[in-house]
Amino acid sequence: MKKILVLLLSLLTAMSLFAGGSAEKAESEQVTIKVANYAVLEQGYIPFWEGVKEGFEAKYPNYKIEWVTAPYGEIVNQVINMAGGGDRVDVIFSESSWVPGFEDAGLAAPVDEVLSADFIKDIYPSVLADFEINGKAYGVPLYVTPFVLYYNKDLFAQAGLDPNTPPTTYDEMLKYAEKLSQLKDKNGNKVYAFGQTTASVAISGTALTAMVFNFGGEVLDANGNLSCDNEGFRQAFETLALLDEMGYNPQNAKLKDLRNLFALGQLAMYYDQSWGFNGVSSINPDAKNFTASAAPLKGGNGSGESLMSAHCFVLVDNGEAHNKAVDAFVQYVISADTLSDYLANVTPAYPATYSMEGMEGVANNPILKGAANSVANVKHQVTVPALNDLNLELTTLAQAVTVSNKSVDQAIAEFKKAAALKLQ
Repeated sequence: MKKILVLLLSLLTAMSLFAGGSAEKAESEQVTIKVANYAVLEQGYIPFWEGVKEGFEAKYPNYKIEWVTAPYGEIVNQVINMAGGGDRVDVIFSESSWVPGFEDAGLAAPVDEVLSADFIKDIYPSVLADFEINGKAYGVPLYVTPFVLYYNKDLFAQAGLDPNTPPTTYDEMLKYAEKLSQLKDKNGNKVYAFGQTTASVAISGTALTAMVFNFGGEVLDANGNLSCDNEGFRQAFETLALLDEMGYNPQNAKLKDLRNLFALGQLAMYYDQSWGFNGVSSINPDAKNFTASAAPLKGGNGSGESLMSAHCFVLVDNGEAHNKAVDAFVQYVISADTLSDYLANVTPAYPATYSMEGMEGVANNPILKGAANSVANVKHQVTVPALNDLNLELTTLAQAVTVSNKSVDQAIAEFKKAAALKLQ
């Protein structure tokens, strides 16, 4: 019996050594995660993301980052096409409006299947709810913003307007616009009074949805059905047509076009996500001296509600080893140590977690200060797989009442037919 016990103990010791060796091997195993990120190609963001890669790999020597890059307008198709060929990335740096499409394509994993429960608890529940599809969250917000009103204080002063008193309603804005539209820049170029993006890209449709919310309207109901037979929806596009008729709004402009005009002093007011200021300051570093923000305008019977946007991570389940590395990466990026300077000086935005809510660089940021209260005045937009397609149809509607000079009634009727097909 004694010999048997000795043999058993020897066997157990050998097994524990083997298991320990295996665990040690697993712990030290090199894992490379592929991170799809259009921002590493954009000048204003390159230093930050290079610093993320360097810092993360220094903290976790057994993990490496491989960037998968493409321009902003091409990254979604590139990621989906790669997956179709069997090459799946691990993380996607994404706009919040892209999440339903990634989930529908079978790429997005529920975040609670990849990330630790304690980390998820740190995210504001109301923000995380914006990423839910059928009760599961499929995106992890880095930071959030409504669409805010940026305005040029110097142009306000030149037009005889108080630079510390921006408009609060669309009616006030139109009165301001009448004066601002009379200005020329130092080179004699026209100054546009107000900018709202209407170009044929999905983010423009998101901005138009926010404008509909300003007027108290909606685009989709709580069940994801088309819901545009409401006064707020109509008023938003009537206002857009009026802005075009008066020559206040640059036609068919992308956000980057509006940022360029604003940076050069040729646009007095415009709607943008808060982080759009990075694009402005990349063109003109002195923009910080004349830029201020204000809450979204109130229109009609609306209260100036806006749409919450977020830069987020979409996570792809590529197995336990990769998921563990992804968890470490996400928590490394979405932390005060990594994001505090970024949010204060690179991309003005509002934190999405309890642990970062008191960061001084955000709370006292002069660019964010004027619109700070607007974070609480947002309306949830239900997510549907065809959201990007719907956003593009909204831009077609906007162009119909501006570039094509169609009546609002005709343009909305055509939109309803096209959007209904997309949502089938």
